[in-house]
Amino acid sequence: MKLLSRFSEIEERYEQINQEIADPSVISDRALYTKLTREHSELREMVAGIVEFKASSEALEEARSLLGDSELGELAKEELPGAEKRFALAEEKIKNLLAPADPLDGKDIILEIRAGTGGDEAALFAADLFRMYQRYAELKGWKVEVLSSSMIGLGGIKEIIVLLKGTKVYGQLKFESGVHRVQRVPETESSGRIHTSAVTVAVMPEADDIDFELNMEEIRVDVFRASGAGGQHVNKTESAVRLTHLPTGVIVSCQDGKSQHKNKAQAMKIMKARLFE
Repeated sequence: MKLLSRFSEIEERYEQINQEIADPSVISDRALYTKLTREHSELREMVAGIVEFKASSEALEEARSLLGDSELGELAKEELPGAEKRFALAEEKIKNLLAPADPLDGKDIILEIRAGTGGDEAALFAADLFRMYQRYAELKGWKVEVLSSSMIGLGGIKEIIVLLKGTKVYGQLKFESGVHRVQRVPETESSGRIHTSAVTVAVMPEADDIDFELNMEEIRVDVFRASGAGGQHVNKTESAVRLTHLPTGVIVSCQDGKSQHKNKAQAMKIMKARLFE
């Protein structure tokens, strides 16, 4: 009975959100709409699991009830093992779906990759890691947006910060945070010696306005000319932005975008994620 009551709560909440996200006043509230659509996506999977569980439960009960039937007993006996297997799978699935989850699992993430010890080889390893996450995101149907990057001439990456948007991104990548090491003969090594290189990876849930409100009075904004490749625009325009959160000393710089406005918006996303974490 307790499980059936939980099913009813989920189904009722799912229908309630269906109505709310169609409300024009909710659609106009971007933060609330984003939160509701994310919850809707999570509940949709649960509702599908509930439907599957109920159907397999009814099929199993029917097969068992027909075992003593003179005409259908043999057929029911043949169907019973398959019905029991389908019910067991559906039961395990719904238990996993109903298990308490990290409330941040459904969020988009800010992914930061930085080359550590190992010089140019570490930067090449960082580029390999970025391509790996990028490919994984493509397979998952996630959107990848580069917020900030610093490259080296060999195709390596000193630092790259990206926004990954999709379904349950944080839940699937949160354990990637930490130091990643590789031992291999690098492309930069001519004598065939094995090098050990390290790269740090940080995975932070993106902070929505509804989760975390940043006090702009505590933010110092500095603008400066971008450095590196980029043509005349880089040399003539103060488009790069540096944000400093005065109470904590957290600093974020962005210069990849061609406009100061875009760089500030990207830096703000990173700042919110770091402070929210």
